Amino acid sequence: MTLILGPDALPRCGWVGAAPEFLEYHDTEWGFPVVDDRQLFEKLCLESFQSGLSWRTILAKRENFRQAFAGFDFRVVADYGPHDVTRLLGDAGIVRHRGKIEAAITNARAATALVGEGGTLAKFFWAFEPLPEETDSRASLAASSLRLSKDLKARGFRFVGPTTVVAFMQATGLVNDHDPDCCIHPLARDHRQRLVVPD
Repeated sequence: MTLILGPDALPRCGWVGAAPEFLEYHDTEWGFPVVDDRQLFEKLCLESFQSGLSWRTILAKRENFRQAFAGFDFRVVADYGPHDVTRLLGDAGIVRHRGKIEAAITNARAATALVGEGGTLAKFFWAFEPLPEETDSRASLAASSLRLSKDLKARGFRFVGPTTVVAFMQATGLVNDHDPDCCIHPLARDHRQRLVVPD
């Protein structure tokens, strides 16, 4: 992976250089473990909306997405109906793609059902974390993302293909995909080591 030097002259993953706003996202969010159910649902939705678009577009619209989708409270979004789809299609602050909007609502219902089984989204997603000795293996990440994608689809989730799921796993720290020489890699690793994985 290509590295670049940040404003502090420390090495970072090369993609940070693609847009000014990527620096903070890279340094404080990407690759750090997430166990909050609402945040997990948000990241899954945003990665789904990102499909075919640039992450810069999604990041710039994130606050608008939060307002449009009730802070990504999936229990609230699960109750959205046709009038909400119409409202969202008219919201210039988000990505106005009917299929993705309807998928977010469908996914909220699937998430609510999953939690209704007696667990949490965190418990479900973290069960797909690659084994510690395999976290740097591209093959392991590909296999884990494929299993997660298939499981999500079987539960009724939409817009959750393997590519989207890989991005989700990277964003939520299910895998620490910072370059080993990136200055943030050890920080994300330390957060993971301190994390108590939901059981």
